[in-house]
Amino acid sequence: MRRDDSVGVVSERVVDLNADVGEELDADGTLDAALLGVVTSANVACGFHAGTPETMRAVCGLAAASGVSIGAQVSYDDRAGFGRRALEVAPPVLAQQVADQVGALMTIAEAEGASVRYLRPHGALYNRIADDAEQAAAVLAGSGELPVLGLPGSVILELASAAGRVVLTEAFPDRAYGRDGRLRPRSEAGAVLTSSSAIAARAVELAGGVDSLCLHGDTPGAVAHAREVRQALERDGWVLQGL
Repeated sequence: MRRDDSVGVVSERVVDLNADVGEELDADGTLDAALLGVVTSANVACGFHAGTPETMRAVCGLAAASGVSIGAQVSYDDRAGFGRRALEVAPPVLAQQVADQVGALMTIAEAEGASVRYLRPHGALYNRIADDAEQAAAVLAGSGELPVLGLPGSVILELASAAGRVVLTEAFPDRAYGRDGRLRPRSEAGAVLTSSSAIAARAVELAGGVDSLCLHGDTPGAVAHAREVRQALERDGWVLQGL
């Protein structure tokens, strides 16, 4: 489901499929290239939890050639913890860190004939700004006017909407949710789904309530999951379209 803000209506049966890319999960970029052949939007790691100028350039070039939308996947400055450790960062520092990440990716994307179309926080930062208004405001302050992709009902989307920013919602067919609607911690048994068929079925179930479905590139079998999810969505009548 996608809202067309130019006319104020909702286009049915259109959904985006996004994945985290540029996270240096293999030596030659084969994983990123395979994922970019399936998804319609790419959350590109901007160097703070993963990614280098070289990986950003390669991913942006492939995305541009494939018609895949590019999003800035910003995070805490935490390469050692892959951005999944809860850190205490002063809001002005966080705002500057976000600005640095977005700016770096924008420069590289433009050089590759593409543009950054949305903001998508990563890991511990993503979870934090679902509830922490101060941290969420810092992320928004550092990201200009980019549309914001996030968890339905999260504080960052509420603040972005109040500020007149475009907000986009996503769900995770490869992750389990708690009763509070938040993602269950990865440390819990069953928190990460690993069966392609189960992930695909879950994607079809979730598609009607969000703008985008996210698959994690570091989940074992990520490419197979993405292919099966896309096939299942298309069989169910969904049109896949980038953000």
